Amino acid sequence: MKTPPCPCGSGKPLAVCCQPVLAGTKPAASAEALMRSRYTAFALGDARWLLASWHASTRPADLDPGDEPRPKWIGLEIRCHRNVDADHAEVEFVARCRVGGRARRLHETSRFVREDGRWYYVDGDIHD
Repeated sequence: MKTPPCPCGSGKPLAVCCQPVLAGTKPAASAEALMRSRYTAFALGDARWLLASWHASTRPADLDPGDEPRPKWIGLEIRCHRNVDADHAEVEFVARCRVGGRARRLHETSRFVREDGRWYYVDGDIHD
């Protein structure tokens, strides 16, 4: 049986790309790898991983979208990955989705921090 491709767009099978990170069996090797795993978690509806990979200083209590329709994530483009120093990095990306049949895109530069050898999403700046 062929394994599905990873939603993050790496071209690798999900089972060897983001799935081990989401399952907690392999830490994200870089801020970019964490960004890819977070996109995959959004695509798969894995709120548990999204919260676990969010830094405690900025993590919301939950990710309940209320009555909003759930987006269907359809593509991720990593534009730039930059290490600020050994424990801080930025990832610029464009994520595309459909909500209620309408196409949307999110262009953001996200900030990440590494603590105790593990990367966390901190926050980001959205571009127009």
